[in-house]
Amino acid sequence: MSDETTPICSAKGCRTPAVWVLAWNNPKIHTPERRKTWIACDEHCEHLSQFLGVRGFLKDVVPLAEWEAPEDSGRS
Repeated sequence: MSDETTPICSAKGCRTPAVWVLAWNNPKIHTPERRKTWIACDEHCEHLSQFLGVRGFLKDVVPLAEWEAPEDSGRS
């Protein structure tokens, strides 16, 4: 991938290429099957996972290379 198409970590201020997908869902506003996504570098994966996890939002953490979004995931 070129620099323009390389996914960048979702952590604030991080410009490192992402290697993880964190699939999440806020049950108060999303249907159960909907998945929103954040992407993370190795350094921020655990922090972002914990942030989503303590809120009960985290559904899955998958290597970016293996991620396949469900058809109606609401991916962002």
